[in-house]
Amino acid sequence: MSTRHTSLNRYSIFDYTRLIAPRDQLLLDLLAEHHVLSTRQIAVLVYPSLRRARDRLAVLHRAEVLSRHAWTRATGGITEYLYSLGPLGARLRPNVSFGFDRRRRVSPRDHLEHMTRLVSGPTLAHTVGANQFFVDLSARARTLAGCALTRWWSERHATFVFGRSGIHPDGHGVWRCGGKTVGFFLEHDNGTENHARVVSKFAAYRELAEHGPTYPVLLWVPSPSRRDNLLASLTGVGVPVAVAVHGGDPAARVWYLAGIGGPYHLHDLPSDHGPDSANARGRIRR
Repeated sequence: MSTRHTSLNRYSIFDYTRLIAPRDQLLLDLLAEHHVLSTRQIAVLVYPSLRRARDRLAVLHRAEVLSRHAWTRATGGITEYLYSLGPLGARLRPNVSFGFDRRRRVSPRDHLEHMTRLVSGPTLAHTVGANQFFVDLSARARTLAGCALTRWWSERHATFVFGRSGIHPDGHGVWRCGGKTVGFFLEHDNGTENHARVVSKFAAYRELAEHGPTYPVLLWVPSPSRRDNLLASLTGVGVPVAVAVHGGDPAARVWYLAGIGGPYHLHDLPSDHGPDSANARGRIRR
């Protein structure tokens, strides 16, 4: 793995911040929330083309705004770069936190040490995969009139806000399309957990639904057989569960509801924003 962490001794932080354009500020916000994004993910979310993204990311890396991470391929060369906040980026976003309930700010050193553990650990592919779901949804919104991903929270953020019930989703979003607004929780599934483990997660979602929002739980799974087997196991769990297969358009008519069928568009899934919302419970419509 290749990383770069050096000191910021030569210039003041003001000298460096003059390099930061509005698009870069958006990137820093995204990395503060989601910690790691690939070059291609960043290009989709922030910059007008992959080439522009690569050029700009190289500049930000040299200025220590970003850290980048890559691995040597068995066949030669290196993998696509993953980016996180660098020493300067962590100073520019001092409230970045790996636990939203922390009372103190996370120091740049703490952040860089945590990122080193993340990019070297077994959950990295899962994190990048969960982020890809939201990147794909953001990209799709640009081509659909009147559609937008109006909220994208990380697992840490969603757990902090909703976690009294014990939920730990891989992300939370709010999707607006077709005149409807659907909140959802994402469970990015790589097929490594048995069905009993997956089903056990829904007790917490059911508890949340008793006093808060009833959002569909989206299971994004690696194969049609995994989808069909989980749909059979998840009937009657007490909250809406929708399952679809990796690689498709997550806004499209690809979602199957446990106990009901499908397919449905994302914006047609049932969603209740809770007792304080003026939005009525969504009706299922094909």
